[in-house]
Amino acid sequence: MYLDFYSLKREPFCLTPDPKFLHLAEPHRNALVALVQGVLRRRGFMVATGAVGTGKTTVLNALLYLLSNLHKSGERKLVSAFLVNPLLTRQEFLESLLDEFELQVTSSTKPRRLLALHELFLEAQSKGGTAVLIIDEAHLLTVELLEEIRLLTNMDTHREKLLQVILCGQPELASLLLQPQMRALRQRIALLAQLRPLTRPETAAYIDQRLRLAGLEGANPFSPAALEEVYRRTQGVPRLINLLCDSCLTASSQMHSRDIDIDVARAAARGLTLTPIAPEVLPTNGNNPAPGNGSGGSAGARETEPPHPFSPRLVAGENRQQRTAAGDKL
Repeated sequence: MYLDFYSLKREPFCLTPDPKFLHLAEPHRNALVALVQGVLRRRGFMVATGAVGTGKTTVLNALLYLLSNLHKSGERKLVSAFLVNPLLTRQEFLESLLDEFELQVTSSTKPRRLLALHELFLEAQSKGGTAVLIIDEAHLLTVELLEEIRLLTNMDTHREKLLQVILCGQPELASLLLQPQMRALRQRIALLAQLRPLTRPETAAYIDQRLRLAGLEGANPFSPAALEEVYRRTQGVPRLINLLCDSCLTASSQMHSRDIDIDVARAAARGLTLTPIAPEVLPTNGNNPAPGNGSGGSAGARETEPPHPFSPRLVAGENRQQRTAAGDKL
């Protein structure tokens, strides 16, 4: 174990989504701030997407941690439900909600269970708080279950939304929500947060911060060349960075060498079968920087971010289509 060798108090690169180790790089900071503000402003439906391993669950845990502290300090009531397995039937989903919101309902009928949820949401609202439903891995939701979630938000009062819903998942979630039968839900989405992999400078800062939080004192054991190799092998994906850095620390301590050079990083990457990946470069337009000209050295090599799939322009276009269709019928 390398903890004693590097005088660390805890493992710096665990794969668990510990909010204390959240590194607020630009995409994660923006997503967290947007979600916190969305809940506090009672925005209703919110969506967060990101590729595998980019830190979505860590951001969600940090969100709950911040919201809980904010409401405790202000003596407001925050009730929350965090679902991590959305592969449920409608009945199982409702039962999970009752469990997560810690509600004891003797009746097994759906109307009684929904009434209990409504009363809970109203109680939180009357105390200046709110109710939050967070669904991780939301790209696995069925269309039927998404419709059930949408109907839950019909409990809103005429003044504000009682339930804040955060759907978090892989990029396939956007495709799911763009299906024609999801139009009613899509028009309720007030916020979209997108996570991306880290840039080279963000990767180096991420590694250093996690080491410091784990108790490292003195110089960072990763050489600049080793940090570059970590980025090259992981392409800035936090989960892969954790795997590779943990393997580097283990290998270096076994060799009784505190310094981690590029050879150690390469050997560790081979052991994890992490091969260098050449990022795809998409054609640029007038609004995107040319490859290599972006900030951070690697931003220009990243794929162009897709347009917001739930933009007002898209919603307005749908409304125009509906009005046109109605006019044709007349």
